[in-house]
Amino acid sequence: MIQAIGLTSNPRKELPPAVDDVSFEARPGRVTALLGAPGAGKTTTLRLMLELQRGRGITYFRGRPLHRIAHPSREVGVLLSEVPGHPARTIRGQLGMVCAAVGVPIRRVDEVIEVVGLVSLCDERLGTLSRGMDRRLGLACALLSDPHALVLDDPAGGLSVTEGRWLHGILRAHAAHGGTVLFSTDDPKEAARTADRVITLEGGRLVADQEAADFARTRLRPRVAVRSPHAARLGALLAKEARAAQRSVEVVREDGNRLAVYGSTCADIGETAFRHGILVHQLADETGDMGPHATLPAEGLASATVVTSALLTSASATSTSATSTSTDDADAPMDDAPMDDAPMDDASTEDASTEDASTEDAPTTDEPVTAVAATGAHTPDEPGPTAESRTRAAASPGARDLPKLPPPIAVRQALSPLRPLRYELRRATGVGTGYLTAITVLVSSALLSVLLARIGHTPQPRLLAAWPRDCPLPPAALGAGLLGALAFGEEFRHPALAADRGTVPRRLGLLAAKLLVASVTALALAVLTVGCDLEMLYLVYGRDLAGVPADWLSLSASWIGLTVGCAWAGVLAAGIFRSTTAGLAAVLAVPVVVVPLVQKTLAGPSVRKAAGFSERLRELLLMQWPFGGARYIAAGARLVAQPVGGALMLSLTALLCAYLLTTLRSRVR
Repeated sequence: MIQAIGLTSNPRKELPPAVDDVSFEARPGRVTALLGAPGAGKTTTLRLMLELQRGRGITYFRGRPLHRIAHPSREVGVLLSEVPGHPARTIRGQLGMVCAAVGVPIRRVDEVIEVVGLVSLCDERLGTLSRGMDRRLGLACALLSDPHALVLDDPAGGLSVTEGRWLHGILRAHAAHGGTVLFSTDDPKEAARTADRVITLEGGRLVADQEAADFARTRLRPRVAVRSPHAARLGALLAKEARAAQRSVEVVREDGNRLAVYGSTCADIGETAFRHGILVHQLADETGDMGPHATLPAEGLASATVVTSALLTSASATSTSATSTSTDDADAPMDDAPMDDAPMDDASTEDASTEDASTEDAPTTDEPVTAVAATGAHTPDEPGPTAESRTRAAASPGARDLPKLPPPIAVRQALSPLRPLRYELRRATGVGTGYLTAITVLVSSALLSVLLARIGHTPQPRLLAAWPRDCPLPPAALGAGLLGALAFGEEFRHPALAADRGTVPRRLGLLAAKLLVASVTALALAVLTVGCDLEMLYLVYGRDLAGVPADWLSLSASWIGLTVGCAWAGVLAAGIFRSTTAGLAAVLAVPVVVVPLVQKTLAGPSVRKAAGFSERLRELLLMQWPFGGARYIAAGARLVAQPVGGALMLSLTALLCAYLLTTLRSRVR
């Protein structure tokens, strides 16, 4: 069950809050619709429920607020907008990455892809998907961790009739298996047709909380749909007779030869057409909109006929059928009317035969009748199925007509420190940005080393690193910093973890995984750069420039420390400033801004020096360091004492402290 209590958004300046004291419940085993015109506060309400937006109030998911749930993705599946994935990532790669984030086996990807019908498109890139395929992928991400509740923001918006019917069938199947479904929509007829309960918002306030049948009876206006080649003449006659009889009748001229008549009946309209000899092609009772203040979708008033219909082909047939109406499929018994068979298109449902359409003893009614999907629905006094009865619910006759859901996850994986590492590896290898950056770095570094060797006056260590004296950093260090900045920058640009806890969770495990992957990537890039430069110099100039320096060990340590430090600086800066550009700027700021400051500080007069540092290190342990550890520690201290090393260490310390501060601040909030 979902219980929203007192949801209120923070007001901005002099404007009132977008959502003001909204409280409602969404029960398990039932589909709940959050209805309202654009700007009524539906999306803000959902974001407040999921703690993605600051405000007052609280939402309980089966008795616990979201921030108190250890694994939120196992409790609620979310679809708020388009799938937040990199356009170059494939469908299978996106789902595999989310699998690693939520801790489900990778075989779950194939199960979910088969259910949502994306088997033939699993290798397509996200940037090429249509609106319908993107919605299917979003639903697959929501169902991936087998959540109890589904929260969706306008899931059928922009979809065709067939895709919308399929999507609502999935939602109905989830509810029939004991889950809770809450979706928002701005179409009142969609809410009445597909939901069990309708919650209406207007101006950020709750104005109605009703069963779907009560909502359709009290808040939707019945109307009569008329099709005639003389629609203009018939409309004028109806308006004239209404004025003469002092009756409130509204005639709306729609596209083509269609009229929508409010405040009248099929019998009255048919008699008027018969008296004046007007040919009528269609005369049908329909459920209309919520009144003049409701904002309807682009299809206009003609979207989704849900009630009785009668097809007339002549004026004489009009007078015969004016006293009878045919029963829609929604009036059939519930077991015989699964939701997939409910009419979803704009045209009225034609009767099974002409004889049934003209039966004179059929009862007439002026009350609107809504075709609410009945499969899996429950009355208010009848509780919905629980999670323990999913197997029994799946075996029921009504559930067999619903779309198939992925099999439930019987055994959950325990929390593992390798989960964020698997996620980061799949994120980094799922797109070609990293590979393209590495190739660009290797090629530019090899060409630059050859050019520097041709010009001369460049020491061999700088030739191997392709580091000109006038450049702040070599290509390898810049490439490592860019890859590190992409590790967090792409998370904020394409937040694959948005359905879990906001944009990007600031967990220390995720940070450690990103730093580890960035370190390995920077190390590989450093080694490959030196190897490619050495081979290129040997091919062009021979063995004269391809020798190994005598102090190769200390130079290698400095080189690896520089590339790894730049990668870490990019990761931390992008995580703090939420931008790849800011992360790369922080990497460039180390040699441009911090190094001159360190040099200026060290250039002053020195009263004391750190002579005998290695001997004091040996005394600190009261025994000899194993494997010559004191020598390596002293070498590391000399690296830090250099201007570039000291500046890089100082920058990393400041960035790490800033990241931890923002993490603690977000947790306190």
